[in-house]
Amino acid sequence: MRIRTRSRLVLTGLVVLAAAFVVPNAFAKPHPIPVQLLAINDFHGHLQATTPGTIRISTTQTVPAGGAAYLATHIKALRTANTNTITVGAGDLIGASPLSSALFHDEPAVEAMNLIGLDVTSVGNHEFDEGYKELLRMQNGGCHPVDGCQDGDPFPGAFFQYLAANVYYAGKNKTILPEYEIKKVDGVPVVFIGLTLEGTPTIVTPAGVAGLQFKDEVETVNKLVADLTRKKKLHAFVILIHEGGQQNAPFAAGFEDINRCDNFSGAIVDITNGLDPEVDVVVSGHTHRPYVCTIGNKLVTSASSFGRVVTDIDLTVDSATRDVTSKTAVNRIVTQDVTPDPAVDALVSKYVGLAAPIGNRVIGSITADITRTATPAGESALGDVIADSQLEATAPTDFGGSVIAFMNPGGLRTELLYSQVSGGEQPGELTYGELFNVQPFGNSLVVKTCTGAQIDTLLEQQFDNPGAGQTRFLQVSSGFTYTWDNAAPTGSKVDPSTIKLNGVTLGPATSYRVTMNSFLATGGDNFRAFTEGTSK
Repeated sequence: MRIRTRSRLVLTGLVVLAAAFVVPNAFAKPHPIPVQLLAINDFHGHLQATTPGTIRISTTQTVPAGGAAYLATHIKALRTANTNTITVGAGDLIGASPLSSALFHDEPAVEAMNLIGLDVTSVGNHEFDEGYKELLRMQNGGCHPVDGCQDGDPFPGAFFQYLAANVYYAGKNKTILPEYEIKKVDGVPVVFIGLTLEGTPTIVTPAGVAGLQFKDEVETVNKLVADLTRKKKLHAFVILIHEGGQQNAPFAAGFEDINRCDNFSGAIVDITNGLDPEVDVVVSGHTHRPYVCTIGNKLVTSASSFGRVVTDIDLTVDSATRDVTSKTAVNRIVTQDVTPDPAVDALVSKYVGLAAPIGNRVIGSITADITRTATPAGESALGDVIADSQLEATAPTDFGGSVIAFMNPGGLRTELLYSQVSGGEQPGELTYGELFNVQPFGNSLVVKTCTGAQIDTLLEQQFDNPGAGQTRFLQVSSGFTYTWDNAAPTGSKVDPSTIKLNGVTLGPATSYRVTMNSFLATGGDNFRAFTEGTSK
C-alpha cells in the first residue's frame, strides 16, 4: 500500500503544496509475514451435506462432514485467525456432480465457490467434461448455449481465477487460461501456479479435450519458476495441481489419519521430487485422499473430497528475501455442528428445490446395500449390477443385440445404501437423484461389434493402467468370465483360452456385440481397444 500525505511549505512568501510519498518496506526492518492458505480439492459440486456427508476419524467411527454451507462457515471462521488469507483449490470443483449442481451444468457449484470466497484454483480433469469452451463459460459467465439460463437468472461466472499452466491450444504456444497468479501479502508476492495432470486426455471423453494439448507437469512448473525467479525475483511458490497420491496400510494410527503421510505413494511423489527447489508448497488432489506430507522439503497436502475437509496451511514469508521460511498444515474436518452460512444455505436450497421434482422421483428399490467394494479379482457388486443393467437394456435385437457389457470402475461415484433417504422416500426405495449420483456423467450406451481377439486386447489394457503396476479392472456382465495372472508378462496376463461367454471360449475371429458407455467407446481410461470396434 502506498501512503500519500500533503504538507504546506512556505518559501519566500509563496505557499507551495508538496507531496511526500512513503513506501512501506523501503527502509523498514526485515520481518516475518504470516500467510494463511485455505485449500480444498475435488469438490465435485457436492452442495448438499448428504453427499456423501461423512468422513472416517478412527477405525470404527465416522462423523458427519461436508456440505457447501458448512464449508463456508468453517472457511470464514478460519480466516479470522489471519487477515493475510488466500483460499485456493486444486481442481475438479465441478464435474461428476450430484443432480442439484449437474442439472444446471454446475453453475450452482461455481456460485457457491463465489460466496465462499475462493480466490484461485487449478483446473482438474473434470473441468473438461463438457469441453474447454464450457470451461471458459464457467470462468467468464453467460447462459448455456443450448439450455440457456435454466434457473431464470444470469450466470456471472467465477469470481475466482482458474489456472491451466499446462493446457495449451493444440499447435499453439498459448494456454487456454492463465498459467499463474501473483497475490501480494503486505507487499510481498506469492506465486500460485495451477495445472492438471498430463494424463487428463486418458480419463476424459475425447470430445472434451479435442483441440487441446496437455504438457508435462514438472517441465511446465520448472520453466515458469525459473522465468519468474530470474525476471521478477520471485521466491515464494505454491503449486495447485490436480494430481495426487495416497497413504497405504499399515497405518500408524490403525486407520488413514487425515493429517499423516503413512507409506505414501502415487504420481505426486515423482512430480514433487522433480520440482524446482524454489517451490515451497504443493496443494494436490485427484485421488480423493487426505494427507499432509513433506517431500523433499516441500509441503504436500490434499483435503480429501466433496468439501468434507479444508486444509489450513500456515506460511511465514520473509519480507526481505521474499521467500517462505516456514510452512505447516493441518487438515480440518468440515463438521456439521456449526451454523450453516445463510447465503450459501439459501443458494443450496434454491437449486435443491429446483431439482427436487426430478431428483426425488422413486424409480427402483433394493433390499440391501450395493457397494463398490472390490473383490480380489477386481469386481464389485455395484459394478456387476450396472454391467448387467447395461446388457439388459441393449440385449434386445432392436436395441443392439448385445451379449457382453463392460463398465469402467472409475465411473462408479457412490454407492446404493438401503438406509439412505434423500427425498422423503422409504428405506430401500431408490430415487432418480440417488441413481444419478452413482453415474453423474450424462453418458449414453453404445453397442459395438468386437472380435474375440479385440476383447482379449481390451482385457490386457486393464493392466499397467493408468501407470506401470496399476490396474483398472472393467466390471463385466453376467455370463462373461476369464482368468488373469498379475505375475505373467505384460500383454499376456489374461489366458485367451479362459475368456468365455456362458461357458464357451471366445473365438479370436468371431464377432460379438458389446455394450459400453460413450466414455469407454471413445477410448476413455486408456481402453483403446473399444475404438477398434465397429458399429455393425
